[in-house]
Amino acid sequence: MRDFRKLDIWKNGIELVKEVYKLSDHLPSEEKFGLRSQITRASISIPSNIAEGCSRNSETEFKRFLEIAMGSLFEVETQLIIAQELNFLEEKELESIFAFIKKEAKMINSLINKIKNS
Repeated sequence: MRDFRKLDIWKNGIELVKEVYKLSDHLPSEEKFGLRSQITRASISIPSNIAEGCSRNSETEFKRFLEIAMGSLFEVETQLIIAQELNFLEEKELESIFAFIKKEAKMINSLINKIKNS
């Protein structure tokens, strides 16, 4: 069993959740149970799946949870793009979080590939 608290991808996932929550405060109040709820839940799913994968006994299972975390990461990115397209968030507000998402995706993908090749 791995200690998820030591993984940089988990730590970055927690930071991403914080940033998503900050940005979600800028969404209209009528989106509380729509886009806002969806994007915060998807962001929470990223470090949660990484942590859950760490509890698994096989590398195959761990890899599967990393793939689920990657899916949630792309879901967050898509929802942020939707928020931008709906003029809820401005491009300037999203630049740093998109860079953060790209970095997290590379890190998760790198660990997935490391597991595949071991």
